[in-house]
Amino acid sequence: MSFTNATFMSCNFLSLPLKNPTLRSSLLQPQNSNPRISLSQKSSKVPTFSATQFCKTSIFTSHKEKGRLQICRSTLNGQKPEDPVLSEGENGGAGKNWTTSILLFVLWGALMFYVLTLSPNQTPSRDMYFLKKLLNLKGDDGFRMNDVLVSVWYIMGLWPLVYSMLMLPTARSSKRKVPVWPFLILSFFGGVYALLPYFVLWKPPPPPVDESELTRWPLNFLESKLTAWISLAAALGLVIYAGLASGADWIEYYQYFNESKFIHVMSLDFTLLSAFAPFWVYNDMTSRKWFDKGSWLLFLSLVPLIGPALYLVLRPPLSAEAEAAAPSLTEPK
Repeated sequence: MSFTNATFMSCNFLSLPLKNPTLRSSLLQPQNSNPRISLSQKSSKVPTFSATQFCKTSIFTSHKEKGRLQICRSTLNGQKPEDPVLSEGENGGAGKNWTTSILLFVLWGALMFYVLTLSPNQTPSRDMYFLKKLLNLKGDDGFRMNDVLVSVWYIMGLWPLVYSMLMLPTARSSKRKVPVWPFLILSFFGGVYALLPYFVLWKPPPPPVDESELTRWPLNFLESKLTAWISLAAALGLVIYAGLASGADWIEYYQYFNESKFIHVMSLDFTLLSAFAPFWVYNDMTSRKWFDKGSWLLFLSLVPLIGPALYLVLRPPLSAEAEAAAPSLTEPK
């Protein structure tokens, strides 16, 4: 039997008129306190309980689809195993709220319009020179690069790695209709300007993760504590390097920000990545069932780059979360 995003309810409403006599008689028959539900072997379910209605709710996934099943135990206390399960049509629940997606799309459109047409662009030749220097395409000519600019440049190379570790696999879109990895790859070149379209299209919850996936690339790299520690050490080093820069360097960087499209756009990129990071920390934290113990890290995630990098070091592995949730996949008796 295949269930697809449906909600099934049977909640003591015996006075409702039923036109189907067979269905009416089946509802009036004595029922067992432990109804049996047949699911495929690839399905899993995580039950929760509502004591006020004596209801048992299970959120489960099949090999391709997710659904929601709610069974409310009747006070008649009994159901034959062969009785059918009442079902509604597909997508019986509430529809997707697109308000956030629309707002993010408007933000992305306004941001791209500003970057392409309104941002300062007084020094295009100097921007090209800075870019060649930062990419080591230009030899030593005696010019000293601004220390703050150098730090921000390398920080922008570290942010996509941090986002990849936060969003794979816990921020994958439901049913994998929109893969996240192309946007993460593009973010190494386009930063938040490449990630915002995925934020618009993202649809939770993420698909289930197999234990075998955790041992293969890229999850074995992104879930590695060694990768997390290296990211944190690099983040600390770059932030300290910028913090130790002279006041003249900071004043010069501010002047660059007002004149250079390259530095202006990069600074906005850094600001937006820092602003969105706490949400993805929260999303990853709740996916790992670690919110109760790790909620204090949400405040630290407001610290640009260092906060999310520290969370990556301290978060529990996905394998441990899967093992902890394993007993809940079996229906309690």
